[in-house]
Amino acid sequence: MPGNSEKPFTMTTATNDEITAPLIQKSRSSQNQQDGSCSAPESPDGLENSPIEQVALTVPITDDPSLPTFTFRTWVLGTLACVLLSFLNQFFWYRREPLSISSISAQIAVVPLGHLMAATITDRVFFKDRKFEFTLNPGPFNVKEHVLVTIFANSGAGNVYAIHLVSVVKVFYKKRMSFLVALLVVFTTQVLGFGWAGVFRRYLVEPAAMWWPQNLVQVSLFRALHEKEERAKGRLTRNQFFLIAFVCSFAYYVLPGYLFPALTSLSWLCWVFPNSILAHQLGSGLRGLGIGAIGFDWSSISAYLGSPLASPWFATVNIAAGFALITYVISPIAYWLNLFKAKNFPIFSDDLFTSTGQSYNISAIIDSNFHIDMEAYEREGPLYLSIFFAMSYGVGFACLTATVVHVILFHGRDILHLSKSAFQEKKMDVHTKLMRKYKQVPEWWFTCILVVNIAATIFICQYYNDQLQLPWWGVLLACGLAIFFTLPVGVITATTNQTPALNMITEYIIGYIYPGFPVANMCFKVYGYISMKQGIIFLQDFKLGHYMKIAPRAMFFAQVGGTIIAALAHIGTAWWLMDTVSDICDRELLPSGSPWTCPGDHVFYDASVIWGLIGPRRIFGDLGYYSAINWFFLAGAIAPVLVWLAAKAFPNKPWIKLITMPVLFGATVNMPPATAVNYTSWVLIAFASGFVAYRYYRGWWSRHNYVLSGALDAGLAFMGVLLYLCLGMEDVSLSWWGGDSDRCPLASCPTNQGIVIKGCPVF
Repeated sequence: MPGNSEKPFTMTTATNDEITAPLIQKSRSSQNQQDGSCSAPESPDGLENSPIEQVALTVPITDDPSLPTFTFRTWVLGTLACVLLSFLNQFFWYRREPLSISSISAQIAVVPLGHLMAATITDRVFFKDRKFEFTLNPGPFNVKEHVLVTIFANSGAGNVYAIHLVSVVKVFYKKRMSFLVALLVVFTTQVLGFGWAGVFRRYLVEPAAMWWPQNLVQVSLFRALHEKEERAKGRLTRNQFFLIAFVCSFAYYVLPGYLFPALTSLSWLCWVFPNSILAHQLGSGLRGLGIGAIGFDWSSISAYLGSPLASPWFATVNIAAGFALITYVISPIAYWLNLFKAKNFPIFSDDLFTSTGQSYNISAIIDSNFHIDMEAYEREGPLYLSIFFAMSYGVGFACLTATVVHVILFHGRDILHLSKSAFQEKKMDVHTKLMRKYKQVPEWWFTCILVVNIAATIFICQYYNDQLQLPWWGVLLACGLAIFFTLPVGVITATTNQTPALNMITEYIIGYIYPGFPVANMCFKVYGYISMKQGIIFLQDFKLGHYMKIAPRAMFFAQVGGTIIAALAHIGTAWWLMDTVSDICDRELLPSGSPWTCPGDHVFYDASVIWGLIGPRRIFGDLGYYSAINWFFLAGAIAPVLVWLAAKAFPNKPWIKLITMPVLFGATVNMPPATAVNYTSWVLIAFASGFVAYRYYRGWWSRHNYVLSGALDAGLAFMGVLLYLCLGMEDVSLSWWGGDSDRCPLASCPTNQGIVIKGCPVF
């Protein structure tokens, strides 16, 4: 690429798998290291390389410490990327199709901006020959600046989970929470994760055995963007392709985003059989099982599963199989057998019901102290779920045990070996040796951050206990869970690219110990699970900086700065939307077709009622109607054993090992709030990219696949915000048949006799 000819980053020739493969492939020679050999291989020119072959093929083994990193451009572009991604992700999170815009969009988009700043900003040196000498333009925009900008962007790309708590309290429970308390909860959650990352970075970042496969995609993209590229005759450069795709995505989103919302879900079965409840249940992409439903809206396609263009084909197959198993086998059978009174309720819904199919009046069972009123609860009766919602909890239980058993059976020996090497290995790999040239971040920096943050969290929860409900011992217990799980989960993620979902454990524990307090349950989950998850994200960023030879202190300040900026941008955006969008998240009061339905917050609210207000004992325990769901724990533990036995019995069938039960069970972990059309459309696009394009159009795939994904994200994001600012805030809307995004009104109707619901036929 013009303007970047840094010689130290010129790489030796490697295989095409280095950049083109959608998944880092496991070659035969990599088996040696898994059998215990950890000797460093040599690169083609005889230099020492990483002992992990996938890393050796992808990551540079040279460094130029003289390259400027923390420059004026880094701060400007990093802050801009962080604020924009934070705003856009939070803005779209409240919408019916909550698009998640990854940092890859910023990673691609900032390249021309960086080169533009390098070409136009003065290179004058201020305070020359003095201690504070600096320049706004130290030379060509380089890859190290680009990495730090992406680290800033990563902070904004992640979902700030604590915002869910704020939204649920203010919008759903309609209780008071001041902006200061909300800001403090968001800050302490994010910084707590940073503390866990600092404590464990010596075990999860420095050892070569902890190789973080996901980072290799971004490393490949950095190399692609910073290699010189001449435009071939009749072809486009990556930047030109990005700009064209961005403009097309920007212009197209006017249709599903405003003029023709029906493109979000085209459910043709409902059109053919407009008066059939069964057809609507089967065919609705938003309120049913989505048979034949398809969407032509990128925000719908990538809303919950991320970009289908980045999914490896084998992972797509597992997700498709899991979705089909749960959506087209388990849930329909349970519904038509009327398990758990399923026919009294919609087949697919994230609402909470009474036994007669009416919406459960949650406010009626809350006393003045924001605690469950047991007398009122006895009057209202037990709480019921739609059959799909109940099965999704069961599948979540199965996914939890399946993850543990699967990792033990298929990766146990490898993880044990890799864990030992992480703790005992004294020989440094080439990347750690290169990083020793830089001043390290003192351990006490992280320790101070962690201790001060825990103390601040305890003080906040005690001082504002009327709003947060969590006692001081709850904070310590949550921190204990986080510190206990960060290392094993980090080892699993860093070596297998699988991150177990532990949110149900935190909800279960505090739900049994401290039932009746919904906000306490949410706080415990945020501090116990989400801070650990945030720590894993920070550790992954640390490893990215490690691979790209970014000075540790520069990484530290970039992550701290990005964390602070992202927290402010997220809470500011959320607060603004809650104040300006009338009846946000209230499906009863919102006008028909309104995008502000907050599906993610609805599920978070439901979880706070199920696990916090009422408590797991009265739902899934000995006092609950859904106690049989606990058998899914056993099913999840048995399923990987069957696959493992099959793999042993038929060693000549390598495809058996690709059956990953945690992925199968976890496929629908986002349903609800995700809907069937999110999955059906995603699978089709993932098939076109990961199988058709990758296999038959490899050259096009290698040059444009990831670039296209970033351009589609960026284009619709900017048009979505523009539509809201120009038309949404002024309540300018269209009313015609294309404004109904599903046209399956009977999909939410019950089918049992005697159940009376407005707008539904009575059997």
